[in-house]
Amino acid sequence: MAEALKIEIYRKKDADEFTKAIADPECRAQTGSGTAMTAAVASALLQRAAKMTAAELPEHERVSYIVRNSEILRSYMVNLIDEDVKARGPYRRAVKEGDPVKIEAASQSVGAVCAEIVGMMEKALELMLELADLCPEEAKHFLNESAELALAAIRASMRFCVHWGDKSCEDTRRYVIRRENELQLEEILPLYQRVLEKTI
Repeated sequence: MAEALKIEIYRKKDADEFTKAIADPECRAQTGSGTAMTAAVASALLQRAAKMTAAELPEHERVSYIVRNSEILRSYMVNLIDEDVKARGPYRRAVKEGDPVKIEAASQSVGAVCAEIVGMMEKALELMLELADLCPEEAKHFLNESAELALAAIRASMRFCVHWGDKSCEDTRRYVIRRENELQLEEILPLYQRVLEKTI
């Protein structure tokens, strides 16, 4: 009789269970799941600041847009907690088969969720920068803290992508992944800094 497949839903775990899972070397939830949660909290703080702003500017179209989109980001990041685990499934199967060609091909999807987190948190920083000019003073610290968490999620996700890229047997792929992340971070850091300048 075949062994029953056990599927864990990490996004449904409470904070204690989730962090214990991340700490367990045998657990399938890893960096991508952790950075997705960090990014979800960053998005939630952005939304909090946006809702506080909307209370003062209820008819403001862009504020309403930021409220909606920060919720989309928050929800999407929560879903990525489990998508990270799924994304590494083909790699695990390829390793079991022991085929180097399949392992190399499957490894290219391992960092997909982390790369998505980087892109989405860059978008979140753009929303923070826009909101910083509109939000009341008492909401600005939430934007500041959101930016710090967004950057932490970005940096950790990039580290993971580079780590997996370095496992490639192709010199060009290793170089491209490392360089792409360096260039993207160079674009993101000034954006992050501008958010801080407007919210401190």
